[in-house]
Amino acid sequence: MIRFRVNGKAVISTADGDTPLLWVIREDLGMTGTKFGCGIGQCGACTVHLNGQAVRSCSIRVADVAGAAVTTIEGLDPAGQHPVQQAWATLQVPQCGYCQSGQIMQAVALLKEYPQPSDADIDNVMAGNLCRCMTYVRIRAAIKAAAAASHKGKAHA
Repeated sequence: MIRFRVNGKAVISTADGDTPLLWVIREDLGMTGTKFGCGIGQCGACTVHLNGQAVRSCSIRVADVAGAAVTTIEGLDPAGQHPVQQAWATLQVPQCGYCQSGQIMQAVALLKEYPQPSDADIDNVMAGNLCRCMTYVRIRAAIKAAAAASHKGKAHA
């Protein structure tokens, strides 16, 4: 049995320790917002946060998250009110939407590291998250909008 936390709740997985975290999240815990893309950690569709860091859940063994905290798109803000989620909706970023939960999770991690990111920061951090619909211009705009909204909120707090 592997004990860890998902979206703030204690969970116990009885999956084989070598099972990718992605499958435990989707199949055992029923949270399907995290998507399967490539299975080798190259596309970013399965991005979640592990102890606050963006990781590819298809490449992390469930045994390696024992005692850790995992946040999925469902746990980012259940009401969809996180500044990044709001920017995504306002700017209508998704086209097909398949990669977007991974894009959002990576963008949240980006903004933790670079609260006012440059284009180069966005390009470097988001490079591992692929979008077949090519919504990269809208993704960049949404990241900048979320950064501005977060910065504005802190200035008035």
